[in-house]
Amino acid sequence: MPTTCGFAAAGVRSQRRALGAVAGPERSSRGVAVTDRLVHICARADWERAQRSGALTPESLAAQGFVHLSAPEQVHLPANRLFAGRTDLVLLHIDPARLADEVRFEPGVPGDPAGMAFPHLYGPLPVAAVTAVVDYLPDENGRFGHL
Repeated sequence: MPTTCGFAAAGVRSQRRALGAVAGPERSSRGVAVTDRLVHICARADWERAQRSGALTPESLAAQGFVHLSAPEQVHLPANRLFAGRTDLVLLHIDPARLADEVRFEPGVPGDPAGMAFPHLYGPLPVAAVTAVVDYLPDENGRFGHL
């Protein structure tokens, strides 16, 4: 059964284009983006499975090689595109210092604001990196608002 996870990063210090490539926030010596927090949207059932296995491995990891992320001010974009009307979602708050794999800031999809970069985690999301889990619910029209 495929998982239905998307992802989201907070406290991003800067997002800019440099030399034609999307650049993101400053990076630590391990190459991890320096942010206050990351957040990830997924179904509660997927999170429960991840707790049993030790890591969240959404379908995008196998298909594209990374877990989709976004900043809190961006999370409504993938949420509305992928999960409009869903009421079984949770938002995972993540400590980026606990991520062993690289996080890269890369372009979103057509229709996203020009120059907007989204963080992608190039490996599974370890349960140990999750610091909080909260319900992520749409409004009465099935849409997700800004955090």
